[in-house]
Amino acid sequence: MKLSTNLLAAVSLICTGSFAAAQDFTFKYGNEQPETSIRSQSMAFFENELEARSDGRIAVENFFGGTIGNEREMMDQVTSGLIQGTRGGFFADASGAFNIYQLPFLVANWDEMQCLVASDFTDGIEARATANGYHIPATGISQGFRAYTNNVRPITRVEDLAGLKIREPQSDLMIATGTALGSVPIAMPFSETYQAFQQGVIDGQHNPPQNIWDFNVHEVQKYLSLTNHMTGPDPLIVNKAWYDGLPADLQEIFDEVAVEALAMSDSLYREAETSVIEDMKAFVEINTLDAEALAGFQNAVGPVYAQMISAGHFSQADVDAARTAAQSCN
Repeated sequence: MKLSTNLLAAVSLICTGSFAAAQDFTFKYGNEQPETSIRSQSMAFFENELEARSDGRIAVENFFGGTIGNEREMMDQVTSGLIQGTRGGFFADASGAFNIYQLPFLVANWDEMQCLVASDFTDGIEARATANGYHIPATGISQGFRAYTNNVRPITRVEDLAGLKIREPQSDLMIATGTALGSVPIAMPFSETYQAFQQGVIDGQHNPPQNIWDFNVHEVQKYLSLTNHMTGPDPLIVNKAWYDGLPADLQEIFDEVAVEALAMSDSLYREAETSVIEDMKAFVEINTLDAEALAGFQNAVGPVYAQMISAGHFSQADVDAARTAAQSCN
């Protein structure tokens, strides 16, 4: 029995050693969206492709649905190296210049935003993150263009937002935009909004339609207004110290797969937007804005640009360059 036990222990050590050698690096990643969401699906693709193309030298561990924290907490975990990557709303930690992409009405449509994130301008913004300890191998679009939901009234013009308690991400730019539009911004993690609606703590929120659907917000809201007032960037934010520890060949593979995963994410979100809005018609009253109402929104947010430039994260020249890049594919 002793001989058999020792033999089993030896075999176990050999197998364990082989397994460790095969997986030289582990990439732990988390996002707040559920496993069924497009963001999570694209990272499942990332996991499968990276492990295959690296011949198992990089193992990927995905944590979806906020199982290891909310977006703020996961961004902090990337900073500390507890996990190696995330996607979410705290990209300004990597570089304040990423806020440019969230400026209201910066771009007119999906085509312009896709042109912008694929541009040399975005390459330059990604490079700024290295000084802050992050590697950004690819940047996508944050799930689409934002729409308002609320339980009080349809938003048909900017004046309809006056006095409404609107959940905002924990972002200076978002809070400044909400204030400019006349709402009362309430900063909280998006994962807490469902319960906040049930308790009457907030009246509404704004998000891309797919994110509204993924978090079941349509179940606790009455009105959906397709304002399309802003979108945002979706960079894959990676701990730079971990990335720098990869050999050159694995860095190349990592970046290649990241670009493909983000492109897949953008494509799926764009394709799904129309259908998810159609699905929500069974739950909420949906309205769009006419040209006059849209102009009212655009005029109201003008001060946000000056406020963000004054904060020093980017310049007017950066804003002009972003708009030029966005329109360069026309």
